[in-house]
Amino acid sequence: MNQFFADHDAPLSMLSVKTEYFPQLTEKEQKYAHFMSKASHAGSRVVMRQVSHESEPIFDLILAIHANLKGQYPEDDTAQKQQTELYLEFVSQFLSNLGNYKSFGDSKFIPRCEAKFFKQLLDLAKIDPSSSPLTLSSADVNHKFTSHHLFSTINELIDIGIYRVEGKATLLGFPSQGYTSAYYLGLPVTPEDMALLKEELFARLAILPENTRINKVSSQYFQVWVASETVKNRITKSYPDGQITLSNDITKVEFIFGDHSREMSLIALYLKEAQIFAANDTQKAMIQEYINHFVTGSSQAHKEAQKLWVKDISPAIETNIGFIETYREPSGIIGEFESLVAIQNKERTAKFSNLVKNAEEFISLLPWSKDYEKPNFNPPDFTSLEVLTFTGSGIPAGINIPNYDDVRLKIGFKNVSLGNILSAAAKSSSKHPPSFIAQEDRVVFEKYQSDSFEVQVGIHELLGHGSGKLLTQFADGFNFDKDHPPLGLDGTPVKTYYKVGETWGSKFGQLAGPFEECRAEVIAMFLITNKKILDIFGFHDEESQNSVIYAGYLQMARAGLLALEYWNPETGKWGQPHMQARFSIMKTFMKHSTDKNFLRLEINDMKNDFTIKLDQSLIETIGHECVKDYLQHLHVYKCSGDVEQGSKYFIDRSTVTPDLASLRDIVISKRLPRRQFIQANSYIDDDKVTLKEYDETPQGMLQSFLDREL
Repeated sequence: MNQFFADHDAPLSMLSVKTEYFPQLTEKEQKYAHFMSKASHAGSRVVMRQVSHESEPIFDLILAIHANLKGQYPEDDTAQKQQTELYLEFVSQFLSNLGNYKSFGDSKFIPRCEAKFFKQLLDLAKIDPSSSPLTLSSADVNHKFTSHHLFSTINELIDIGIYRVEGKATLLGFPSQGYTSAYYLGLPVTPEDMALLKEELFARLAILPENTRINKVSSQYFQVWVASETVKNRITKSYPDGQITLSNDITKVEFIFGDHSREMSLIALYLKEAQIFAANDTQKAMIQEYINHFVTGSSQAHKEAQKLWVKDISPAIETNIGFIETYREPSGIIGEFESLVAIQNKERTAKFSNLVKNAEEFISLLPWSKDYEKPNFNPPDFTSLEVLTFTGSGIPAGINIPNYDDVRLKIGFKNVSLGNILSAAAKSSSKHPPSFIAQEDRVVFEKYQSDSFEVQVGIHELLGHGSGKLLTQFADGFNFDKDHPPLGLDGTPVKTYYKVGETWGSKFGQLAGPFEECRAEVIAMFLITNKKILDIFGFHDEESQNSVIYAGYLQMARAGLLALEYWNPETGKWGQPHMQARFSIMKTFMKHSTDKNFLRLEINDMKNDFTIKLDQSLIETIGHECVKDYLQHLHVYKCSGDVEQGSKYFIDRSTVTPDLASLRDIVISKRLPRRQFIQANSYIDDDKVTLKEYDETPQGMLQSFLDREL
């Protein structure tokens, strides 16, 4: 049970831009940022509906309690004060994840406070525990597309939705296998169901599935719920109207429009306001496509918006919105709602601009032939941003999008590094020194961890996700010499490629996320030793360069060991793609280098702690060679679409061996709480935009959500 408790004593950070960055903007830019932030926050309920069926009613419950209590929780004695603190820790973690499953780990968490205390709060807040969760929400959620009606009473919501931890249901995955997923409704959806819909519906009709959910009405009838303001099909040229029968002549499917209708309407409304303050015609056209997407549900409209977004170079206010990352949907094709509003950090962006200018040179150093790279590298926009608003289950340190393969290939992509997230994430808490780092390494690690992480993220996003060419067949031919394909790992021409309509995600499925994150991370490890790159980031002398390299390799080794928390020993399932990737890299350091002293662990006499021993003198020889070999395999398998050999190889590298599995209990016992981020709200008073920021406390987090009136 302890493993499911919400984090205790987690550090909270206010994403503050009020004094340094927001005042640098013009009034027009501030208004653009304001309305884009409103559109972003308007999607918060969508994220919760995608996490678990209980997340949205839990959200309404904890906000109703806070509002009714006017923020005054019981603290009459020590016991009550402790229970209040534990309750608020759950609430803070819930709000920072927009749901009751960890955004980093995909496992359920529950309050440390007693259930009876939770119910005492209902009494104090004058909330009837026998009433329906539908009575809690100030929003109009009383329709079939929400989950409030799945719990008959608030008591049931608390007992089952909040506190129950039961087997595989504590992890996200296919319901037919016992896991949890709110991307699916009705009867338990199976991997076979999604494979059928992927191939026989979405691929055949050229419909992008990112903004959908699946309702399995019967074994032979599926409804595809499309996120849109309109409840009618207004895009019949692209989406079939009424029921259709798939090519197996058995399965019937119908597209149902109007999922998240209220939220899609609000997003479109705020986007129209933002459009007035757009900086240029490209932004205006981009926002119009976004509006079309959210109003009608057209997935192609979102793709058109992303094409324009790529062309909007280095804006003062960077934004992106839509159903973006597919990591959490079990089949890997449906996207989680995500939205970013951030202010450009011009000083940091200058570093990244130099990296972009030299990108082709650095990509040429990667260990494969030109056949596996695009003939012309289109330099992407690469900016460092200070986050004002981010709606999603978790905030990354860097982003490389769009995820549409053809847009990336033909038009390009953008890289953004989220500076205030990166800085906060790498910051050690005085209460929680870094685990498993040797005392003699701590000074270097703590001094250079943040700097090294910035370099790593920069390489990962630009040169990692930005490199490579998928060998693809198009309707009008191939993007490689079909008669003389590139050589594979065995020195003979590759035999596999992406056929018409196939994508990286559709071909590799659920493995696509961790596989690609691993490839980008390994490229970061391969190139972090490059002195010219380090010079670009401001490290000019040998001592600081060596320290950044050492901190980077130490950080990766530690991250790979910490990843064991996100691996389930009973099922062998990984709960987080980045952590599966980092574990495989750590395992490569330890078990696939030619010198076993490169990375080893020293376990103490009590067998309750260990220390990482990484030989710094071997990084640029033994370490670099094993990284190079791993990278070659990952890249060639991905580019050639060799799903059979690639999956087998990556699964082997990320399989937890018994000796490493034995460390998992130690890792969990030393687990440090993840940092939680509080975001500002913006208001327009007397035609001027003002920002309201909050205390770095759970109450501050709660108030920030109440003020959004979601």
